[in-house]
Amino acid sequence: MKKALTLPVAFVAMIVLAVLSVRAGAVSVSFRDIGAIMLQQDSPFQFIVVHVRLPRVVVAILAGSGLAVGGVILQSLVRNPLASPDVIGMTKGAGFAAAAVIYLFPGSPGYVLPAAAFAGALGAFGLLALLSRRLSLSPAALALVGIAVGAVFQAGIQYLIVRHPADLNMALLWLSGSLWGRGWADALSLLPWLAVLLPVAWLNSAKLDIFRLGDETGASLGIGVVRQRFWLMLLAVALAGISVSAVGAIGFVGLLAPHIARSLVGGRHRLLMPLALLIGADLMLLGDGIGRIVAIPREVPVGIMAAVIGAPYFVYLLRKERRLGR
Repeated sequence: MKKALTLPVAFVAMIVLAVLSVRAGAVSVSFRDIGAIMLQQDSPFQFIVVHVRLPRVVVAILAGSGLAVGGVILQSLVRNPLASPDVIGMTKGAGFAAAAVIYLFPGSPGYVLPAAAFAGALGAFGLLALLSRRLSLSPAALALVGIAVGAVFQAGIQYLIVRHPADLNMALLWLSGSLWGRGWADALSLLPWLAVLLPVAWLNSAKLDIFRLGDETGASLGIGVVRQRFWLMLLAVALAGISVSAVGAIGFVGLLAPHIARSLVGGRHRLLMPLALLIGADLMLLGDGIGRIVAIPREVPVGIMAAVIGAPYFVYLLRKERRLGR
């Protein structure tokens, strides 16, 4: 019964956080004005709500969902609780490729940015997979090598900053991960991709349950282990890359959301995945909301707030895995 309540509770939390996110900021909007705007009544805050804060909320929900589900898939395939798009360097790879498009090809069509982010995430994971196979890494060591891979791509972003100092503000937003200035165009660029990828991920819940049991079990049940792992890994890479293309290299959402969801409902992916999706959206909204009110009239990027929340938890996981001898 408690497990059945987690999804509606997480959904209600997302709605509450979304409303509070629309309300909070340098200019506070009352609940009465928000209600009036939703009912298409006149309000002096209509532009702020409709064209500034609502698209920002939608982008936060979509990107947080994509990063969280990508984390679920990676942790299940690698059977490593420390795996997530940001920890193993995928978000940094996607961020580097997207930043390269922004700096080097500023006039590119809108569809080029998500494609570049996907390619960057795929390149980061390919590099990590090559290193892990050659070095026969343990789960904890895999996470540490992933951090090193991410640092390489981070250095690439910093190189772009040095070469293009006129775009420093944009670069800093990419480095920290931010929802500042996100509009309906960003939301619409995310929506069609995630509308396809998230249902596909959920439809593969049973396969992910089997992968957590080991390759031998999967092979004995007639699953093409290598082929299915490849396609599911591409799915995780796509989710991370598309999300990063809209919000920058935000860390720890893909690590925290699956762990919180797993502690509440266990490891069955049919329930774990939608709960992690909602928790990922909640974390993004929470981080963005706190970041906008902690230093008014300035704002702290959501990527920094996510790191403040997630870094201590990551250290805890490392210590836990070390105690277990993994």
